[in-house]
Amino acid sequence: MRGDRGIWAMFILLSVISLVGVYTSIGLYAYSNFSSKTPTALFLRHLIIVCATYVAMIVISHINYRTFSRFALLAYWVTLVLLGVMFVLRKRWLHVPLIGQFQPSEVAKIVLIIFVARLLSLKKDQLNELGTFIQLLFVIALPVALVLPGNFSMAALIFLVCFLMMLLGGVNRKYWWRVMLVGLLLVGVYLTTTYKRYEKSINTGQAAVEYGIGREPTWGHRLYAWVNPQPDELTQENMARMAIARGGLVGAGVGNTVHARLMTQAHNDFIYAIIIEETGLLGGLVVFIIYSVLYFRCVKLTWRCKGRFGALTVTGIGTVIYLQAILNMCVAVGVLPVTGQTLPFVSFGGTAYLLMGCGLGVIQSIANDVNAKEREQQQAVAAAAATDKTANNESNN
Repeated sequence: MRGDRGIWAMFILLSVISLVGVYTSIGLYAYSNFSSKTPTALFLRHLIIVCATYVAMIVISHINYRTFSRFALLAYWVTLVLLGVMFVLRKRWLHVPLIGQFQPSEVAKIVLIIFVARLLSLKKDQLNELGTFIQLLFVIALPVALVLPGNFSMAALIFLVCFLMMLLGGVNRKYWWRVMLVGLLLVGVYLTTTYKRYEKSINTGQAAVEYGIGREPTWGHRLYAWVNPQPDELTQENMARMAIARGGLVGAGVGNTVHARLMTQAHNDFIYAIIIEETGLLGGLVVFIIYSVLYFRCVKLTWRCKGRFGALTVTGIGTVIYLQAILNMCVAVGVLPVTGQTLPFVSFGGTAYLLMGCGLGVIQSIANDVNAKEREQQQAVAAAAATDKTANNESNN
């Protein structure tokens, strides 16, 4: 396992927590969605995905990370084609034999970060120019626009991380802040309008119909349910909060969950609530600390990187993992409305788990290169010191 040992340790801890959490919470999902499959069969599928992620990370960590920069443009165009197909078909997933559901937006999340890091590295002397800013903005906005109709939260997450990379990469701050403020204003107005439309459909007694873009009625429902909670309804959100309340400080014990038996998404979107039910607030805090340590190791790695491409890639991938984890945890405890974002390396495995692991493999490839260069530098310093010592001895003799 090459690369940063701390990152490897945090990933291993998260994967162990994932195996235990999925095993104790997947029962209802298995029986309600797969009449021919048992919870054990689905758990074994998850185990295979986790093992495959380990293999992918190890393989990618042995590849020179500059290779990803060379193929970034090709990967970007391939991703655009995939997103375009999904946009036309009005689907979020493709079914791939032996793999299952494949979500191109998960590919876009990693590919776009690498491609933006490449552009920021190549155009380091032109970052103050308006033309460069517009080009970078267009590169980010195009795939985000294709993801948006099917997955608002994913599109917002991808755009935010890549836009932060632009700021950290050195683009003109004047342009950056103006676009950020305008973007926040537009998102705020849009979400408010979506909420009002759904609220109107509820008040008039009419079912929400398809309007606006993509899955807007679903977004309106989630916002409405968050602003106007109904404690008496057995919704996923309410059961997640009851699970957290039952967990208390130390939890009910691993495997003693009650609410996972009633939740269809206990193994996926709301697995953090089940972790707290079984291990208490202390267990939930441990999970948060693991993600924080993982992100800190990524930030520390960026300080050690000599090249801009490597530093920006680590920053982007590390940030998207950390922000997605925070987003999922906030949804589980009721701070944010439901977004549909999974808990990285903990939720039930699929292509999202595997692709996020590939992103972590890229980080380990960069860490491996940094470690090699630091060893070479230390050896050079040691050799120079030995030469100086020999020369001093000869002069003394």
